[in-house]
Amino acid sequence: MEREKFLPVTAVDVRARGWDGVDFVYVTGDAYVDHPSFGVSIISRVLEAEGFRVAILSQPDYKSCEDFRRFGRPRLGFLVSAGNIDSMVAHYTVAKRRRTSDYYSPGGKMGRRPDRAVIVYCNRIREAYGDVPIILGGLEASLRRFAHYDYWDNRVRRSILVDSRADILTYGMGENILRRLARLLDRGIPIKKIRDVRGCVYLAPRGEKIHYDYVECGDFNEIKQGGEAYARAFREQYRNQDAITGKAVVEYYDDKMLVQNPPMPPLSPEELDEVYALPYARTYHPDYEAEGGVPAIEEVKFSIAHNRGCFGSCNFCAITFHQGRAVRARNEGSVLREAELIAADPDFKGYIHDVGGPTANFRAPACKKQLEKGVCLDRKCLFPTPCKNLTVDHTAYAAMLRKIEKIPRVKRVFIRSGIRYDYLMADKNREFLHQLVTHHVSGQLKVAPEHCAGAVLDAMGKPRIGVYEAFKREYFRLSAEAGMEQYLVPYLMSSHPGSTLKEAVELALWLKKEGYMPEQVQDFYPTPGTVSTVMYATGIDPLSGKRVYVAKDYREKQLQRALLQYARPQNADLVREALRLCNREDLIGFGPGCLVRPARGSQGQKAPTRVSRGGKKTSKNTGVQYNGARRKPAMEKSASHVKKDPQKPTARRGKK
Repeated sequence: MEREKFLPVTAVDVRARGWDGVDFVYVTGDAYVDHPSFGVSIISRVLEAEGFRVAILSQPDYKSCEDFRRFGRPRLGFLVSAGNIDSMVAHYTVAKRRRTSDYYSPGGKMGRRPDRAVIVYCNRIREAYGDVPIILGGLEASLRRFAHYDYWDNRVRRSILVDSRADILTYGMGENILRRLARLLDRGIPIKKIRDVRGCVYLAPRGEKIHYDYVECGDFNEIKQGGEAYARAFREQYRNQDAITGKAVVEYYDDKMLVQNPPMPPLSPEELDEVYALPYARTYHPDYEAEGGVPAIEEVKFSIAHNRGCFGSCNFCAITFHQGRAVRARNEGSVLREAELIAADPDFKGYIHDVGGPTANFRAPACKKQLEKGVCLDRKCLFPTPCKNLTVDHTAYAAMLRKIEKIPRVKRVFIRSGIRYDYLMADKNREFLHQLVTHHVSGQLKVAPEHCAGAVLDAMGKPRIGVYEAFKREYFRLSAEAGMEQYLVPYLMSSHPGSTLKEAVELALWLKKEGYMPEQVQDFYPTPGTVSTVMYATGIDPLSGKRVYVAKDYREKQLQRALLQYARPQNADLVREALRLCNREDLIGFGPGCLVRPARGSQGQKAPTRVSRGGKKTSKNTGVQYNGARRKPAMEKSASHVKKDPQKPTARRGKK
C-alpha cells in the first residue's frame, strides 16, 4: 500500500505533501492502522475532511521527549490517546501478570507503549513544548475522566486530566467534539477559554462560571477513601451520560474543580454515513510490513460496524459510560457500500466476519421516547425484564444482512459480535432467529449468559438463566430442522461481585447439567468506568445503594474459577477444598451428581466401572450433548475462542 494513502507518520511524509507544518499531531499508543475500527483513524480522517493537517505519531519513544518533536510544534495542538483500549488492560491480565503479546503493536510485540500511556505522553509533550494545547481522547481517557478505582494500584486515583496536565479531555464518541474544538482553536480562541463544548472535561478554579446546569459528585479528598462517597459520586456521573437529560458534573480538587460538560449528542445516521465514507486505507501502515503487520487488523479487516451505543447496560461493561445507551445506526446504503469495498479487496475470500457493533442486533433506539426525552434514569431497557415500551424489531437488520449476501463475491455474512439473546427472544417474530441460525453462524455462536445464579445475574444486570435456556432450545431446534450441526459457546465469568462460593457451586452444577465444560473462563476484571468495578472497590451497588458480596481474596478467586472447570484433573484439589468450605461434601464422590472424585488415599476412592458395547470395562464418563451430537466431556468444539480477551479487537467494541 502506497504511503500516500495514509496520513503522514514522518517529517519526510509531511514535506512530500508540500506542507510547511501540521495543525495537529495525533499521539497514539497503538500502531497506525487506518481503518474505521480504530478511533485514531476516524478522528484524524474527520479532521482531515475539515481541512486540517494531521500527522500521526504512533507508539513514540517515550523515554525522552525527542520523538515528540518529530513534526515540530503543531499549529493548533496535540491530540493524545492510549489507543483502542486502556494501556493497563493491554499490558496486564486480570491476575496482574504481564501479557506476552499486544494485538495493537507490530508483530504483536510487547513494550511499544508505556503503562498509563496518556499520562506519560502528556508529560513528554510538556517537556518538549511547554504550554502547547493538549487534548485527550480515546478509551483510557474517557473512562478515567473522574476519580476512579484503579485495579492495578488498588486505590482510587485522580482524574487522568489532573495527572496528565492536559488542557481538555474529550469523552464518548469524539467526531463532533473535535470538529468544534478544532474550529475554535483555528479562530484563535485560547484553549483555556474553551469552556462550553459538550463532551469535554476541563479543570478550572473553584467558583468559575459553569455554562450548564450542573450537579456535584463530591470532593476527591472524600471520594478517594472509597466506600459510600465513591459509590455516590459514580452514581451521579452514571445518571448524567445522556445527551438529552444529562447535566454537567463537577468534582472538586482542593482549590480547583473538574467540570464535565453534558454529553455531545450522538451522531445521526447521516453523520455516521459520512464518517464511514472517509478515505481510509483500511489496513496497517506499510512501515510495519517487515515486522509481520499488526494483528489487530485480522479481526476487523472484513467486518463492518453498523451501530453505536448499547441499551443492554450490563454492569460490567463500560459502553454505557463511553458510548452511552442511545443506539444510533448507519443507513443501510452506507453499510452496503462498505460491504462492496470489502468484497473488492484482493485478499477477500468471500466471508464477511461480522456486521455488528457493541450489540449486533440493535439497529434503533430502544423506544421512540428516547429520541425526545432521553433514556430512563432509573429503569433499564432489558433488565430485569424487557421494558413494556421496548421496540423489538429485527426486520431491518435481517433485510440488510440478506442484501449484503447478494453482493458479488460475498459468500456468507457472519455475526461474531455480541447478540443479545434476551432481546432476540422478546421478538415474537422468529424469522430473524431462523435466519441467524441458517445463514450467519460459522459453526458456533457465542452468547453471554455469564452466570446462572440469580444473585450474580442481578449484580451483573443480566436476565435470569431461563431466558438463555429457552434461547438454547430454539437455537438447537432450528439447527436440527436445517440439518446443521452447530454449537453454542456461552461466555461465563467467575468472581463477579455477588458471587460467593455457593453461587460458584451452583454454576458448576448447572454446567454439569448442561453437559458443558468451558475451555477457558474469564475472571471478573475491574476496569475503569463500570458499575461492577465500583461494586468491587466498595462492596456497594452504586445504582441501588445495596451491599454486594465481593470476592477479593486470591485463594477464593482461584476456587471459584476452578469450580467452573471442575472436571479438569489439575483443579481437583481446589474443587474439593471449595466444596468442603461450602459444606457440600455430598458433591465429592462417584455418583452421577458429584462434581469431583475423592482424593487418592481417601475412603472409597476406587472409581466404578461400566461395560462398553464391546464388552470392555471403561471408566465412567459424562458426555457433552449439543445439537444431538455426543461429545467428549471436556471442551466444546472449536472452543479456543471462548475466553473473552479484553485486548482483542472486534466490531462490537466501543470506538473513539
